[in-house]
Amino acid sequence: QVQLVESGGGLVQPGGSLRLSCAAAGSTFGVVIMGWYRQAPGKQRELVGSISAGGNPNYANSVKGRFTISGDNAKKTVYLQMNSLQPEDTAVYYCKFDTVLGHYWGQGTQVTVSS
Repeated sequence: QVQLVESGGGLVQPGGSLRLSCAAAGSTFGVVIMGWYRQAPGKQRELVGSISAGGNPNYANSVKGRFTISGDNAKKTVYLQMNSLQPEDTAVYYCKFDTVLGHYWGQGTQVTVSS
């Protein structure tokens, strides 16, 4: 069983930055992909980006060049660095681990971009 805990969300002005963290507790054996998703009010949850166990990242077109995913295997933590934030980035952000044993979600952290 894997428990994921996100942190780092908050309120930021347009053009600002935030760094989200997702720490895993429990066995992370067989992690294949670590991803970040977001869900804005009234919208479906969407993939923001992901990084494979081998370290290869992928990003949604809407965040390319602004967001960066990285992982620290020793700390069992995945990060989402968000720069040049815009109001349309406002959402609850979730991390997800896809492993050979199952899929695990964090509880979400709110990111609000507003002046």
